[in-house]
Amino acid sequence: MRKDSRSPLKPYTKRKTRVKCFTIIQQERDRTPPTPTLPGFGGPPPEAGIACQANCRGGKGPASNTVTTFEFYRFRFHFRALDPLHFPQGKSANVVRGAFGTVLHDAVPPEVYARLFEPGATLGPAPSGLADWPRPFVLRVAHLDGLIIPVGEALYLDAHVFDLHQPALAHFRAALARLAEKGLGPGRGRAQLERTEQLDLAGGAQPVFETPAGPSVVELDRQPAQVAAVTVRFLTPTELKAGGELAQRPEFPILFGRLRDRISTLRALWGQGPLDIDFRAMGERAAAVRMRRCELAWEQVKRRSGRTGQVHSIGGFTGEAEYEGDLAEFVPWLHAARWVGVGRQTVWGKGDVRVG
Repeated sequence: MRKDSRSPLKPYTKRKTRVKCFTIIQQERDRTPPTPTLPGFGGPPPEAGIACQANCRGGKGPASNTVTTFEFYRFRFHFRALDPLHFPQGKSANVVRGAFGTVLHDAVPPEVYARLFEPGATLGPAPSGLADWPRPFVLRVAHLDGLIIPVGEALYLDAHVFDLHQPALAHFRAALARLAEKGLGPGRGRAQLERTEQLDLAGGAQPVFETPAGPSVVELDRQPAQVAAVTVRFLTPTELKAGGELAQRPEFPILFGRLRDRISTLRALWGQGPLDIDFRAMGERAAAVRMRRCELAWEQVKRRSGRTGQVHSIGGFTGEAEYEGDLAEFVPWLHAARWVGVGRQTVWGKGDVRVG
């Protein structure tokens, strides 16, 4: 895979605004996170949700000596270009998202499509504090930004799947194979799905077709060593909400609050069940962490829906922020953001966060 030496096509408008962030300590009390359950849908039993609600209110749940984990599947889909493929800068996710829902609808049974792509249609109202049910996957395609793939060359995309209750690999493979056959990007270049791999957290890969090996396991418990400072890099456009509005800066209580809520909700709906942690106390400790530096580039990117004609923002900030304080208990969560994303529109690759 290589970049074309010619100037890339420019069918879209993208504008960056660089800003400097100054030190501010936010002493805002964190909100109580949602504690959804999955009645009749492979979710945790009611008593598990009740225990989580007690912890969210600052009460004492059942004692547990188990390690707090988050589990998911990491898949990589390898393709070969049958036509030249163009992925406009900053638009690779949009190239995939534009047709993924349509091909998924055609490639899998209706109940599978509803579970993966429109979970709110079958699972009822969204959990408290959420506009919609989170889909049980994210796609990672930002590495394709700005590339022109010649005929015969290879490319890949990754999917992180959070549904531990019902197999999803075959459905993703069927949908992505059909998407590649129909064509991607402005020129509708075609590709062929060649193979699928399951990756571990370190990037080790093994071939997989129908039945994957066990899921990757991310530990969320506090690190034994003290951590006084950490740098967080926002690799793809990120948008965080606070108080119903978009936050202009990734203050640590906001960043951690949104990440904690996302992981806890995905785990409760699609994974091992609700987290047995004191959400409120963690939020109060996160409020004591100070931002001492941040350098952001705001990316103003918009997309037009081919189905509705509406224009939507898919931009956000990229760059990095440096935090200081007692961070040992938060670092594992920040590392987990690499796999789940944080903020708005994570399913299409926004909010890809790395530590260090």
